[in-house]
Amino acid sequence: MAELVLREDRNGLTTLTLNRPERLNALTVEMFAELEEHVDAIARSPEGIGLVVLRGAGKCFSSGHDVADIARGEKLPRPHFFALILQKLSNLPQPVIAAVHGYCYTGALETAIAADVLFAAEGTRFADTHAKLGLTPIWGMTQRLPRRVGRSKALEMLMTARPYTGREAYAMGLVDICVPDDSFESELRHLTDGILEQSWLSFQRYKKLLKDTDGLPLEAGLAYEILYSPGRGPDTPQRLQAFLNRKKTA
Repeated sequence: MAELVLREDRNGLTTLTLNRPERLNALTVEMFAELEEHVDAIARSPEGIGLVVLRGAGKCFSSGHDVADIARGEKLPRPHFFALILQKLSNLPQPVIAAVHGYCYTGALETAIAADVLFAAEGTRFADTHAKLGLTPIWGMTQRLPRRVGRSKALEMLMTARPYTGREAYAMGLVDICVPDDSFESELRHLTDGILEQSWLSFQRYKKLLKDTDGLPLEAGLAYEILYSPGRGPDTPQRLQAFLNRKKTA
């Protein structure tokens, strides 16, 4: 049987690809079980992996939670299965980019916004359709979406269930980077290559500081950074010297 989540490693970049293209990468228990295995393995490799990209195979990122599975009464391996795996994805020490094209509906949107950065093609369609089926989010939508777009815009998306284009999503702050469809691959490669040139350890320390101070008042957050930021990393001397050498030859 084909793998439902593919993993590719290249020069510190790990790409996880949702792999049910014949079903528009509709999300299932089996797919999330494979996703969890990969996420757990990545979490154990903070030194060998600098960046993670989550994307979809074929025509889209994902059409969302497989409705047929919901209708059949899918059996979860443990309570809160999907939500806890998305929390693991969000809590990876490495930064995570959701690279989104085509459709990104409901459960797929909840999956994408669990990433640190949302990179999208202009032609992407984003929507939350829980209300169409009389459902209430349990994977994190009501918490992560308003933190990206604000409470009123989140309510608009939840209540209308209408699709938003990649450009609309960018304008509202749902998407961090939006590129033309025909340059999606090249722009994604340019972005990831540029990120991986920087200090991977710094990224992990950024994420920890941001997580530890989330929701704190400014003064408390500043105090926390002063007290707990490691400051220099072990690669700082080499990076400083490389910078000075470049200036001398410029």
